[in-house]
Amino acid sequence: MKLTKDLLAEINNGSFDDRLIDIYVDEDMLTYQKKRYVSAINKFEELYGEAEVEIYSAPGRSEVGGNHTDHQRGQVLACGLNLDVIAIVEPTDDGIIKIVSDDYNISDISVADLEKRDSEENTSEALIRGVAKKLKDEGYKIGGFKTFMTSDVLRGSGMSSSAAFEVIVGTILSGLYNNMEISPVFIAQASQYAENVYFGKPSGLMDQMASSVGSLVNIDFKDVKNPVIKKVDVDFGKFGHSLCIVDTKGSHADLTPEYAAIPIEMKEVAAFFGKEVLREVDEDEFYSNIPKLKGKVSDRAIVRAIHFYGDHNKVTYEVNALEEGNFDEFKRIISLSGDSSFKYLQNVFAASDVRNQGLSLGLAVSEHILDGKGAVRVHGGGFAGTIQAFVPNDMVSKYKEEMDNLFGEGSCHVLKVRKYGGMKVC
Repeated sequence: MKLTKDLLAEINNGSFDDRLIDIYVDEDMLTYQKKRYVSAINKFEELYGEAEVEIYSAPGRSEVGGNHTDHQRGQVLACGLNLDVIAIVEPTDDGIIKIVSDDYNISDISVADLEKRDSEENTSEALIRGVAKKLKDEGYKIGGFKTFMTSDVLRGSGMSSSAAFEVIVGTILSGLYNNMEISPVFIAQASQYAENVYFGKPSGLMDQMASSVGSLVNIDFKDVKNPVIKKVDVDFGKFGHSLCIVDTKGSHADLTPEYAAIPIEMKEVAAFFGKEVLREVDEDEFYSNIPKLKGKVSDRAIVRAIHFYGDHNKVTYEVNALEEGNFDEFKRIISLSGDSSFKYLQNVFAASDVRNQGLSLGLAVSEHILDGKGAVRVHGGGFAGTIQAFVPNDMVSKYKEEMDNLFGEGSCHVLKVRKYGGMKVC
């Protein structure tokens, strides 16, 4: 731990520069990150006074391949991004977790009282309590701390700000009380538990895993307790492309039922075969039984299952294309995945609000701009939020300008893959 005044001095005199460049990859972000860290430490001192602290970070994530496959124990291709939550943290001996996060008012949580509270569903308090409970149940030490957190992971953006928040809580408890020995995989599992059981959202494990593990990773959830994680050592920049995430400014409010319907309907199909999830159902058996399925489950459930099998298989081809250096083939498969999400998964706009189709508009305009030279698809859970594009570097300026004109200044984010997941910065 270091005194806040010493950390401020190190950041201001440049001693911290190499560390920040290593974490955030892009040297052009250095000035921004230095100001951000200084501001966060100053805010901590305003709240709590000068203290010995540690700094933690957890990134947002990008889902590159495997759209809504994780909750059916399929495979995904995902990465941590160089946008993150950072926390200035001081341990305490009172057993109270006190978090001040930007402008959000979060109630204190006692580690002696971690039982689920129905009144806390859909709140930050539920996520904190749920992560701490899962760690404690597994036998890890937990304790109190006070922190100021700040995030540049866009809320409702498909970059999963909630997963980053869950992961940083678990990472702080790992660092302060367990010598950073809690595995990133278990921190992700604890985070998913908090979101599913305490928060009340039936998410899969991809968001939390990508944030906790970082890098570009192929994750196979066949055994959800022991997912197989394979790092894919690829720099998109070496292929002359940039990863762009465009915020179409759609609201995720009241869309939980739309998200929840996807795993529910897929599991209805699996249940027809006596299985829990689609990964347990042989693909050929599924297709041969579609006539029998019709009338037993909704037509939409069947086409969503068709999407699952296709997108689950596409992840293997995406990874192979990247490892073979065939970026044109990678882009082709990404485009096919996006088409499947639109036609079969049907998560590009909400059935409850068909007049608002920011994602559809963004995809259509992107395809016109890129003119077959890049790839674009829905990003994340869908229905509102963001699209993802792989844009040739010589087209990035034009693409960003057009997207910012369409959705507002700062809507298009040119991002890089971050090699670190949840981490102690210092």
